Amino acid sequence: MAKKLLLYNWLSLLRFKYVAFKFTFSAMLYIKRLTIVLGLVLTSVFGMQATAATVAAPGLAVAPAAVGTRDIVQEIINVIGLKPRFELLPADIDNAAAVVYNGKRYILYNERFLAAINNAVHTDWGGVSIIAHEIGHHLNGHTLSKSGSNPGDELEADEFSGFVLRKMGASLAEAQAAINLLSEERSSRTHPGRNYRLEAISKGWRSANEQVMASAKQPQPDQRAIARGQPQQQQMQSQQGQVQRASLDSRLVLSRVHFSKAPREEFYITTKLQLVHVTTDGIRIIGKLAKTNNPEFPYYFESNQLQPVFVTERGVLVNRRGEKVGYLA
Repeated sequence: MAKKLLLYNWLSLLRFKYVAFKFTFSAMLYIKRLTIVLGLVLTSVFGMQATAATVAAPGLAVAPAAVGTRDIVQEIINVIGLKPRFELLPADIDNAAAVVYNGKRYILYNERFLAAINNAVHTDWGGVSIIAHEIGHHLNGHTLSKSGSNPGDELEADEFSGFVLRKMGASLAEAQAAINLLSEERSSRTHPGRNYRLEAISKGWRSANEQVMASAKQPQPDQRAIARGQPQQQQMQSQQGQVQRASLDSRLVLSRVHFSKAPREEFYITTKLQLVHVTTDGIRIIGKLAKTNNPEFPYYFESNQLQPVFVTERGVLVNRRGEKVGYLA
């Protein structure tokens, strides 16, 4: 009971820290000390000893913080189709912030803070959502204003975060986890209350989900470019002779699978955890998603047609040598 009470007190201080770090330098120093201690407390409370996998997993060293092992900015930029006009940097601050310095935009973050959040919510989507929230401030033009934080801007950044995390493959609960932990129940002059923020994330997540589902229902367009110098009549004859690719009911799709060596091919994980390949000849089952006992590589593809491919807790596909060979989306 005492340990639960101690943890509750630390999490309450963390919520306060996330809102108040921008006000004064002295407050920043004070809360920073709490963050360091909190990271140690949460690690001891939530940390779990990894068990051996039933399938031999590749020897990759995974850092506790999401930013240390993923190019989060690039992943977010990939799903929204923009060029990164800002830089992600670890900094001596209390949590995370979107700032402009000498005309250049930055996302600054505290590595211990993100690690503590990930440990507390049991998923590194917590850290990703915080970075996505700060990128949302940049892309929505909030950092161009000198008025500071306000509830409207925070809700826009939250909605952007929910939208991006769905595109990246997070569940709604995973997209909301960090804000649910950090935000205050009541609204303030600078930040809306918890329920408003969770609803904004849900709005963005559901908007992206509708797009994903609609895209899965549509037949995939031909990806071949116009051949240079080819007469227009030959182009039309070529287009008329194209075979329509088979389609898969979106209600049966759990995730899209991208393999680096076959970027134009369509692979999916179905709701029955089957790995299927959609081609012009139809839909072929080429394997299935199976569990391991390794928390860093909780799944792998069991297939007679593929070399062993493991799925990290972040949805990255790696081979036995630990090399990235694709990702889930």
